[in-house]
Amino acid sequence: MTDTPKPWRIKSARTIYNNKWVMLREYETVAPTGADASYGLVHIHNLALGVLPIDDDGHTILIGQQRFPFGRYSWELPEGGGPQELPPLEGAQRELSEEAGLKAAHWLPLIADVHLSNSITDERAFAFIAWGLSADHSFAKDSSEELTVRRVPFAEALKMAVSGEITDGFSLVMLLKADHLLRTGALPPELAKRMLAGS
Repeated sequence: MTDTPKPWRIKSARTIYNNKWVMLREYETVAPTGADASYGLVHIHNLALGVLPIDDDGHTILIGQQRFPFGRYSWELPEGGGPQELPPLEGAQRELSEEAGLKAAHWLPLIADVHLSNSITDERAFAFIAWGLSADHSFAKDSSEELTVRRVPFAEALKMAVSGEITDGFSLVMLLKADHLLRTGALPPELAKRMLAGS
């Protein structure tokens, strides 16, 4: 492809709604085709942060909770939001403690700056694999969350992702990316050994 892609051009913008988590803005634009278009964008104030924890037996931790948008129960890896101005690792460490009651001696970047729904939001996601786990309750759970913690072999979590039992997109990306790294020999040997033990 030799042509330079044409950008969207913004003619005007207004804020429809804003709270501490999201801001909805409506834009009047000129699309790359040259056509006028109205565009609604949800700005997410925080980064999306996720953790794939692996214990010494090759098990991971799934968090179960009732999700409001779809009105259904969801099994997910530990994940949440963190301030954009802080390092993603710092927020991920907090999420692991808050949701799973764990801390980790070792952390490996898994996902860097993935866009979870780039047609309507500007949300950016970062995730890590964590191992060398031990108990930690430094951070209290969110008062609005009623969480169930479930320990399963990595291979079982992967099957849940492939079968559709896990529907959370961020968790799917983490599990499938980790499986790819495992299969291609791209993980540290001690971590790969643990994950294979959970297969």
